[in-house]
Amino acid sequence: MSFFDEPEETRTAPRTAPRRRRSTGGTRRPGPATQQAILARRLVLAGIVVVAIILIAVLVNSCEVSARNSALKDYNNSVASLNAQSVNTGHGFFTSLSGPTGDPAALNTSLNQSWSDATNQLKQAKNLSVPDEVKAAQSNFVLALQMRADGMHNIASEIQPALQSQTAQDAVTSIASDMARFYASDVLYKDYTVPEVIGALRAAGITVGGLGGQQINAGQFLPSISWLDPQTIANTLKVSLPSSAKTSKPITPGLHGHQLNSVSVGGTQLQTGSTNSIPASPAPIFTLNFANTGQNTETNVICKVTIAGSNVNGQTTVPQTTAGESTSCQVTLNGIPAKGTHQMTATIVPVPGEKNIANNSLTFPVDFQ
Repeated sequence: MSFFDEPEETRTAPRTAPRRRRSTGGTRRPGPATQQAILARRLVLAGIVVVAIILIAVLVNSCEVSARNSALKDYNNSVASLNAQSVNTGHGFFTSLSGPTGDPAALNTSLNQSWSDATNQLKQAKNLSVPDEVKAAQSNFVLALQMRADGMHNIASEIQPALQSQTAQDAVTSIASDMARFYASDVLYKDYTVPEVIGALRAAGITVGGLGGQQINAGQFLPSISWLDPQTIANTLKVSLPSSAKTSKPITPGLHGHQLNSVSVGGTQLQTGSTNSIPASPAPIFTLNFANTGQNTETNVICKVTIAGSNVNGQTTVPQTTAGESTSCQVTLNGIPAKGTHQMTATIVPVPGEKNIANNSLTFPVDFQ
């Protein structure tokens, strides 16, 4: 046996390398710990998204509240400024009426200038930016300024007749009626516009009055209720009314006055809160239903109808009304009104001794067709 030959029993079998397992191409599913980590990350992301949405909503709401409050403040400031201007215009108007009447043309020019100023203020009021919370206040405010402008225009047109003895009685009576329009405008502004604006401000959490709060202008246009008395007007204008007015009986004790309850045309009652459609031609006839709410019989009670921004109007006289009883009068306009929507005011002219005249007038939006 060769030295290099080994017995068969002692030979070591050659090692074979382990076979590598062939990949099947699939991915190993993550274990439970990995799934929990993924779920946690998803929950954190969802929480971040929710917080972001809430923050955006809060920011948007804050911006909306800030914008609304700013709009309410701007509106209040505009109304306060315009009413202050209107009151100042009224001061100039009454100063002119109380001045010398030796030059009727100059007086008329001065009064017409005041009317022009009032018309410009009315135009500005109509163009205000109005938040929804004060829509009702805006409607009353515009109507108040409209009544002031119309009253000034009507009074300016009656000055010449008032200064002439043969026409003084009717002209002075008409002027007194328009003074009642001024009084009604103050009621509209102070008792309706101002409380509605204050209510909107406070509802929005805005401080009213005091240091740093929103300031309210509550000035009134009519300087004194004495301007409702025809004799006071005649004395101011330095005109003499007919002797029948001078020798009239003294005002009897007790309450005096009337209340206008409704107005109708052709049997249809007009509504103050909605536009009323009325044929413009022939000239409409308005029926005014009113009651004597005083304690005295009244004589020569005047019923009057006027159209805002127009010389078309009408009036009639009821010879007598009885205390506690209702009556009516029919007023035919002196012309055909222009087609379109206008403010129509019906008035029972205050009688001597009447103190409460807030219920003497009703104003309606009318669409003349």
